[in-house]
Amino acid sequence: MTIEELEQIAKSVLQENAKCDYEVNVCMDLACASQGADLLREALVKATEASGKKVLVRRTGCMGPCSSGPLVRVDPEEILYRRVNAGHADAIVNSLGKEPVAGLQCDLSEHFDKQVRVVLENAGHIDPEKIDDYISRDGYKALLTALTEMTPNGVIHRITESGLRGRGGGGYPTGLKWGTVAKAGGDVKYVVCNGDEGDPGAFMDRSVMEGDPHRIIEGMTIAAYAVGASKGFIYVRAEYPVAVSRLTTALREARRRGLLGNNLCGTTFSFDVEIRLGAGAFVCGEETALIASIEGRRGTPKPRPPYPAVSGLWGKPTLINNVETYANIAPIVRNGGKWFFNMGSERSKGTKVFALTGKITNTGLVEVPMGIKLWEIIDVIGGGVPGGHKLKAIQTGGPSGGCIPADMMGLGVSYDALMAAGSIMGSGGMIVMDDTSCMVNVARFFIEFCMTESCGKCIPCRAGTAQMYTLLTRICEGTATMDDLSLLEDLCSTVKEASLCGLGQTAPNPVLSTLKYFRNEYMEHIEHKRCPAGVCNMKAHVEALA
Repeated sequence: MTIEELEQIAKSVLQENAKCDYEVNVCMDLACASQGADLLREALVKATEASGKKVLVRRTGCMGPCSSGPLVRVDPEEILYRRVNAGHADAIVNSLGKEPVAGLQCDLSEHFDKQVRVVLENAGHIDPEKIDDYISRDGYKALLTALTEMTPNGVIHRITESGLRGRGGGGYPTGLKWGTVAKAGGDVKYVVCNGDEGDPGAFMDRSVMEGDPHRIIEGMTIAAYAVGASKGFIYVRAEYPVAVSRLTTALREARRRGLLGNNLCGTTFSFDVEIRLGAGAFVCGEETALIASIEGRRGTPKPRPPYPAVSGLWGKPTLINNVETYANIAPIVRNGGKWFFNMGSERSKGTKVFALTGKITNTGLVEVPMGIKLWEIIDVIGGGVPGGHKLKAIQTGGPSGGCIPADMMGLGVSYDALMAAGSIMGSGGMIVMDDTSCMVNVARFFIEFCMTESCGKCIPCRAGTAQMYTLLTRICEGTATMDDLSLLEDLCSTVKEASLCGLGQTAPNPVLSTLKYFRNEYMEHIEHKRCPAGVCNMKAHVEALA
């Protein structure tokens, strides 16, 4: 495969698509598919055939506003329809070139205007199971550019120049990590994609894997060239069967096109990728636990150093990045490091994909520039809190994150700002809570998750999270004392400082942040045996006191 051949494929696809007067794109992401998007697509195909119009009906990945699905976008008019079903197919096809279908058109201009799409630039525009669709939108152009025009050090320099930080939660500088692996000795090195997305309410990585799988493969291959690796693994949880299927198809197509395998693009560089399925253990999102799982061992973490960059898979230097990190690589190589560096805030560059869920009008997938204010995400993109309720808090970073109160909505979203507020960026989960949420109960929910998902290898995490859950349960039930609250705070400190891996080290965050910003709710439960939100059941204890 050469640049010329790649451009010829892209030209052929665009010429073929140009024969159609309209493109009708149907979102086939899990949220839309669960509401009958497959039947809708079939109905649209039949309607276009019966109409005699030249229409391309395309299945696509997630378009973003999941709560409005099933979604259909008509191009070139860029008309977006929401909550469409198979019964609307004839009306949509008949409306082509005329007035949009009344009652279906979705005006989410503000929802999209605030977004900047880098990772999601292909969302809603390509069929994820057709490599030629991906190539038609500059797919694999960055890979061929890197292989034929850049040295490995040149690629690493460009990624370093971009300021990209790992999107898996730690925020470690990507270029620095790549440079460490590149300098590590040995003839055998590995590249791993961490697709083990386990945060409650998070679906960013799943949507990218399902909607744009070649983007991940291209990013991994560029990374392999940069660090000198010849083998790659995509670690994805088995609960994502659609992602696994589409990645499998994408790998097969890439090999067929000569974009994976031996002597890529006529060079001496060879690289291939395998998929490894995880059983759904949250702890396997941690690098050393993930490595153990790929090797066929129990997924538990081990002390570092040595770090995977020096001694990872089978003791060899290993580069591990998550799905979103790899999805940023191709556009950075294409457009230059400074292009990416100029987006975002001072120390957090580029964009970030968030899964916006909870008590919010527009739930779904959003991609915003780093530094954007929380209120812009919640009120403008998300459409605010529905049902006349008031915003109470935003939980970021999954079970390892913290709860940020409503009066801090002016906070800019960046790694440092969120950490200073008692939360973390995490992989991109963002859960909105309104005044019907009890923050003590919220903290208990996340501690229960961490307790259940603890691998049990170290005592602080294994025993500490269990005791924290017990204490939070007492508070929620109205049987706790002030001594219990003091013990809970001491436990948070112990678990945070003494746990072996990131799961235990960050597990106290939901408790610490709710104690910091919503301590009055803890006091109401303990001193007055009352849940301000009316969520916790204290009836038994109140009756006992009577």
